[in-house]
Amino acid sequence: MKFLRALLILGRVSNLPTVWSNCLAGWLLGGGGGYEKLPLLFAGATFLYTGGMFLNDAFDVEFDREHRAERPIPSRAISAGAVWAWGFGWLFAGIVCLFWLGSRTGVTGLVLLACILIYDWIHKRTILAPVLMGVCRTVLYLVAAATAAEGVTGWAVWGGLVMGAYVIGLSYLARGESQKSVEPNESGVLRYWPLLFLANPVVLALVANANGYRNGALLISAIVLLWVAKSLRYTLWTPQRNVGRAVSGLLAGIVLVDWLAVCYAPKDWGFIFIGLFLSALMFQRFIPAT
Repeated sequence: MKFLRALLILGRVSNLPTVWSNCLAGWLLGGGGGYEKLPLLFAGATFLYTGGMFLNDAFDVEFDREHRAERPIPSRAISAGAVWAWGFGWLFAGIVCLFWLGSRTGVTGLVLLACILIYDWIHKRTILAPVLMGVCRTVLYLVAAATAAEGVTGWAVWGGLVMGAYVIGLSYLARGESQKSVEPNESGVLRYWPLLFLANPVVLALVANANGYRNGALLISAIVLLWVAKSLRYTLWTPQRNVGRAVSGLLAGIVLVDWLAVCYAPKDWGFIFIGLFLSALMFQRFIPAT
């Protein structure tokens, strides 16, 4: 049981609903169609995400031994060698799934694989790590769109870029998670300006949706803004900051951003995104999101 929990923590599986919602949004923006392709798309994205998370811990083992001793490798719940093996195994399985869907999806998947490996390798050594994380989510949109009927459309690109911007904002916030409190200056600062990236999805939705789609865009935009505000209050509007709780909330909010990206879709799709959002929150009660 301890070993199984270690695997779930390493894979940060509580975030998988956000990976699936990325796939759905990218697929819809690429024209949808071919429902039979979705299981393999979900499997490929899941394996790539899980492999990337395993390798994240493998690359960070020295940092975690000093700063996060509760992580699976420092706590000796699993060996570093096993984590390396599991990580590359998941990545290989993911690429196989995506190539099974066709060369267009497979090649785009290889780009995502490269982004994941680059992020895992250098994210602790560069202040641009949040940008790399955002790029991974953007490319995941393109992988999903490549599977759809129309392929990588302009809307899929814009949706991916906006998702990437949102992830950049929450990732900058997450950099302060290892600190119990964050002082507003150079020595341990929570830099507030990157949080502006969190508003990008709402801006694009209000610009891009007109006429009959405007009301849906306004409603979902309000939901996104309210959830972002609720999540940020644990960091910005409380004397005892809890960055981890704020980041976990914003991670679950990825599903809401995906829903906003496809607010033009039939209402039935909204129930699917709401279900994924609630699943992310439920999973976070058992497995840490970060």
